[in-house]
Amino acid sequence: MWAILSGIEGNITAYEAVLADINSQPLQVEALYILGDIIASNSDSEKVIQRIRNPLAGELEPQVCVGWWEEQCFALHGLGSTAEPTELIDRFGKEAAQKLWDSLSREAVHWLRNCYFGFLELDCLLIHGSSVSVSDELSPKTPPWQMLDRLQRVQANHLFCGRSGQVFEYRLQGGSVNSSLMTLDDRQPVQTIIAPKKRVVGVGSVGRERGKATYTLYNPYNDLLKFPTVYYDEKKGFGH
Repeated sequence: MWAILSGIEGNITAYEAVLADINSQPLQVEALYILGDIIASNSDSEKVIQRIRNPLAGELEPQVCVGWWEEQCFALHGLGSTAEPTELIDRFGKEAAQKLWDSLSREAVHWLRNCYFGFLELDCLLIHGSSVSVSDELSPKTPPWQMLDRLQRVQANHLFCGRSGQVFEYRLQGGSVNSSLMTLDDRQPVQTIIAPKKRVVGVGSVGRERGKATYTLYNPYNDLLKFPTVYYDEKKGFGH
């Protein structure tokens, strides 16, 4: 069984609560994936990184990919594809950008820079946004053709994503997509892509909502999904 998390957003208490819940599962969890947004404009972001990098005895070593917050951090430090974290500033303001800068050591930023863009395991793509970008937000309201496009790009039948922060299971029951190319001279023959049954799963958010964490358990051997919810007290610690 896999445990799949996203959106810790510097909330160390929420992350500890979810780890405790994972350890209490009746079936053994064999792999722990964290699909980005482990940091945010939060003073505990450095603590979260250190906790992930140094699992306790008997704990799984998390496999981490970058998310939207990490991409904004890279831009802030001159390590990204853009010169400035414009999305961060437009959404949360310059004060949030300054707080993100202050919350992380340079060493932690370079560790994040070495994280993966996503994971392709068995027939599953595990990623923060989608195969297009970390900012691409898939949700239950996303049109089926767009979902199919994101899956077709990597030839995966199951996509697990965390950008929306929601937990959901979106099934594409099969069908076909017709496409053709029109040039100035003529129109190319129509190509038909047969789409088998596919699925997009929103894995939830650990730290976005205070006092409540959501994540995903997935059994790749029997294709079963579970969406645990963990309630915790920020002042007293954590519990179920």
